[in-house]
Amino acid sequence: MMKFKPNQTRTYDREGFKKRAACLCFRSEQEDEVLLVSSSRYPDQWIVPGGGMEPEEEPGGAAVREVYEEAGVKGKLGRLLGIFENQDRKHRTYVYVLTVTEILEDWEDSVNIGRKREWFKVEDAIKVLQCHKPVHAEYLEKLKLGCSPTNGNSTVPSLPDNNALFVTAAQTSGLPSSMPVLIAVIPTSYDPESYSSQYVEY
Repeated sequence: MMKFKPNQTRTYDREGFKKRAACLCFRSEQEDEVLLVSSSRYPDQWIVPGGGMEPEEEPGGAAVREVYEEAGVKGKLGRLLGIFENQDRKHRTYVYVLTVTEILEDWEDSVNIGRKREWFKVEDAIKVLQCHKPVHAEYLEKLKLGCSPTNGNSTVPSLPDNNALFVTAAQTSGLPSSMPVLIAVIPTSYDPESYSSQYVEY
């Protein structure tokens, strides 16, 4: 059964991309088992729980809400892994790491549309997602590259163009065109708290 939200209002950024949020939900802080849910459109396929942001909603709050609705879990919201762009679907997804602390026996999507959930080893989840959701597989591939709480974080704020001192991009030679590339933005009046980096299609 397809999921339908009659009162949902889609939100878009200044470049016309739909704003989404998602969580990689892990069984523990070791981050070796991740929770996937069945697709509402294709129930025999697995996906990372996530969805569109609502008006005035912060990305982190949207991510927590989506995994509660789709996967029936609560937990400790961790780092922002990155902002992933899907050119084909024209959306950008804020992807967070969440350590699960509570699992509901019945939850909104299990009751309404029969959605399922299952734990996967990270390597197995990547293989499952690569078949039909390669963008979702990229989330976990990025995680495996070693994004730690103090290394390679992306942050939510966007800076006005006249605040950008310089932009640097990772070396792209030999990389697939679909691979996210780290772009670092340093504000003119540098403050360590305002440093931001963002993953976009290059």
